[in-house]
Amino acid sequence: MKIVHYPHPTLRHISKPLKRVDKELHGYVREMFDLMYEARGIGLAANQVDLPYRLFVINLESDPDQPEQEHVFLNPVITSRKGMAEGEEGCLSIPGLYANVKRPERVTLNAYNMSGEELNLELDGLFARAVQHEIDHLDGVLFIDRLSPTTEMDVREALLDFEDQFVSQRERGEIPDDSAIAQRLSELEQLRA
Repeated sequence: MKIVHYPHPTLRHISKPLKRVDKELHGYVREMFDLMYEARGIGLAANQVDLPYRLFVINLESDPDQPEQEHVFLNPVITSRKGMAEGEEGCLSIPGLYANVKRPERVTLNAYNMSGEELNLELDGLFARAVQHEIDHLDGVLFIDRLSPTTEMDVREALLDFEDQFVSQRERGEIPDDSAIAQRLSELEQLRA
């Protein structure tokens, strides 16, 4: 498992809800936390590691020595949004790129944990921003899609570099073609349908 980078097609894949939690899924979640810590992130969505499932992990401290700060959200839905705030965001799938994004300041999150318990959480600040960022991932939306036209122009050159790098990796056979990726994601979805 590894973190895929923009413009990998899985980042635009709309994730499918999970119907069951098993030992393999627990393994995926642990590996996602490990990758997130290694990359010094605070959140990671399943499609960022080339998985088609509606789940993401968060540790706002980005510290593996604080497992009490680890959160796993399955089939998350935002049920209410309040206020508006602008803040800087980055993304482990677009490393080194940061920009200001406007998002609701407070959200209510409905999700399930790994034990199957339903969660209803009122979140604000960084936690609310991180949850919205990760749910966007599950819907195939990247933070760069939410930039103002001016900011989008500012980051365009960096995005073109990522696109060139992706094409090079594909030419070297390191990344399969879109149809092979779509087939793999479909097969993975069937395993948890």
